[in-house]
Amino acid sequence: MLFFQRLSPYQPQALAVLRIMTALLFIEHGTMKLFAFPAQAGDGTLSTLSLIAALLELFGGILILLGFLTRPVAFILSGEMAVAYFMAHHPKSFFPVLNGGDSAILFCFVFLYLVFAGAGAWSVDNRRA
Repeated sequence: MLFFQRLSPYQPQALAVLRIMTALLFIEHGTMKLFAFPAQAGDGTLSTLSLIAALLELFGGILILLGFLTRPVAFILSGEMAVAYFMAHHPKSFFPVLNGGDSAILFCFVFLYLVFAGAGAWSVDNRRA
């Protein structure tokens, strides 16, 4: 127990690492849709809804990466991932591992956590406070 108590002072930095890594992975989903980088997502054509999702993933991901307006942006992105899961993944199967929606669920709940926890260390939000 003493070992884990000694980790407590590093919570803001651990939260920042979670925020940054989540953002980097999320941005990649947007760049795949918009720029076919690092790979092309789908057939290369974007519906209006897919375009909105791609822009949210790219620009929302950048804001989360920087830790700027973290709570409101995380709230929007959590909602986006919930909608994405129920529109694109859930109709395929009840089980996330079978319908390919496990990452959407994980993003949804990490962003929801950031709504409550904030940005952590190394963020624009903390510099402004």
